[in-house]
Amino acid sequence: MSSVVGVTLRSDTGAVRHVNEDSALAQDPVFVVADGMGGHARGDLASRTAVESLARTLQPGSRPTPDEVIRAIDEANAAVRSLSGADESGAAVAGTTLAGIVRVRVPELATEQWMVVNVGDSRVYAWDGRALRQLTVDHSAVQELVDAGLITEAQAAVHPERNVITRALGAEDFVDTDSELVAEDGRQIFLICSDGLTRELSDGRIAEILAQGPSDPASALVDAANEAGGHDNITVIVVESVTGEDAAAPVDTRERADGSGREFEDTQPRE
Repeated sequence: MSSVVGVTLRSDTGAVRHVNEDSALAQDPVFVVADGMGGHARGDLASRTAVESLARTLQPGSRPTPDEVIRAIDEANAAVRSLSGADESGAAVAGTTLAGIVRVRVPELATEQWMVVNVGDSRVYAWDGRALRQLTVDHSAVQELVDAGLITEAQAAVHPERNVITRALGAEDFVDTDSELVAEDGRQIFLICSDGLTRELSDGRIAEILAQGPSDPASALVDAANEAGGHDNITVIVVESVTGEDAAAPVDTRERADGSGREFEDTQPRE
């Protein structure tokens, strides 16, 4: 069995926006980032509704099964979906991305594992101290073009449809959530982030910063993204867990949320 021994979280408006439409939840067993879609009324409400729904359903200290996590995400989808009818202005609240990890119990294996979940283009990475590995696949128009061999990763970064996502909570009555189980194995570090980080920093640059061993890796990454332009909201969670003798160490949780600025392009749903 593993224990979470370190969590850093920072959500920042970025250098050019004036509203932070990202939300985050870092409450064992759930660590997720949600990025409310721009170009619609109150994307911040959509992302906040999603994480608040998960916080109610997946209680602190609980160990849900993978099926229970999927049901919780389905409930979050319904909650976001209902916002359009509840909004007094009548404007549609289109939705939000969701990405993160949940510590689950796997009854058939009589063990606990990390469950990686993803809807949209927020991401989850694993960091082993040497290499950064992306665990999620973006649900985006440009990712589909890359997968089809029609454009390169470099071309995707500047493609006119780079902000178009193909899945989101609240966009449809049913949400198709990608999920994967990751076995607990010694010391593990996970990075969860909105696309405000990855649109400013390459995976190589993110790895360079993590390799420096900052005491607050979430803030170090957000600061670097702002220095690179900070064109979008930036939210980062870094989670460290260990198994074995070190698993009894106390958790170190740090959280910051700040930033301001003016409008810039944002994630959009596919028409």
